[in-house]
Amino acid sequence: MFVNSILFFSCTAISFAQSYEKFEYIESINPLCYVAQRATGDIEIDGKLDEPSWQRAEWTSLFVDIEGDIRPMPRLKTRTKMIWDDHYFYIAADLEEPHLWASITDRDAVIYRDNDFEVFIDPDGDTHLYYEFEINAFGTEWDLLLPRPYRDGGLFINAWNIEDLKTAVKVWGTINDPSDFDEGWSLEIAFPWKILQQGNNRRIKAIKGQIWRVNFSRVQWELDIVEGLYQKEQGKPEANWVWSPQGLINMHYPEKWGYVLFSETKVGEAIPHFEKPRTETAKEILRSIYYREKEFFLANGFYTMSMDSLGIDTPIIPDFIWPPRVVTSDFSFEASIQEVIDIEEDGSINHWHITSDGRITKR
Repeated sequence: MFVNSILFFSCTAISFAQSYEKFEYIESINPLCYVAQRATGDIEIDGKLDEPSWQRAEWTSLFVDIEGDIRPMPRLKTRTKMIWDDHYFYIAADLEEPHLWASITDRDAVIYRDNDFEVFIDPDGDTHLYYEFEINAFGTEWDLLLPRPYRDGGLFINAWNIEDLKTAVKVWGTINDPSDFDEGWSLEIAFPWKILQQGNNRRIKAIKGQIWRVNFSRVQWELDIVEGLYQKEQGKPEANWVWSPQGLINMHYPEKWGYVLFSETKVGEAIPHFEKPRTETAKEILRSIYYREKEFFLANGFYTMSMDSLGIDTPIIPDFIWPPRVVTSDFSFEASIQEVIDIEEDGSINHWHITSDGRITKR
């Protein structure tokens, strides 16, 4: 465990006015990036990660605290790999753990009450209709569908199940035995494309070349040993360790998740250079309006059409027609901005929109 090299990617984000600093969750934290390459050969889902494809795939960087570098690095190592083929999106994880503990055995129970590993996937990056999956060291699963984030009034759909999902856990030690020290646990997950694509409003069948928003979380509790058994330490909150930091203790901000590019190259071949999609600039502009409108509404009881009232200065952003247009009603708003695609050719324009429930669309 933890013997392969670590691959780092960097993504840059545009920055806006200084008043962003008043929003904890939109401080300058750049989502991380990963290039998922094609598997070569079959993948047996047994938790061992011993196929050639897994051996050749690169690890992500080690997980960090969910709030980012304002917090210390996690005391235990966690990392993941991602590959894909025509049928599945494969995820592997390696979790260092000297005290393996689990208690939940019922499917679709609240798994994060145990130490767990979690996956979050937003196929089209609009922050709506996204997936959450959790698993503990017993291999107990919980899959959820979220029509929109909790902050926007969303509720999870617990009855939703991922048809043809495959998972496996390999334990490197003994679960619930405080008398020894363990190495940890590894896991494999195979998410079927036919299910994941149901949340992709782009309706593009070919996976190659697509960029999705993905993140991973590890929930870790402090444990005591009481009469030879593990118990949670009373009064101690859980630790939240993630691949791409969120900037606040909340995973349900899909716009802060990492970027995953599904490359046609095979594992072991040269990894293509990752470039953050041009479309993200439009989303970041509109997301800044969304955050500020929400704050303005809390302070005043209504939304505003004034960029000055929102504290948004006029930035220098090539290819965008400023200012954005904002339309409000008593209890909602819609903001839009125009992006010039190629002014030298035909001057075609993308029209980007965000509504008060946080969903971003292109028209």
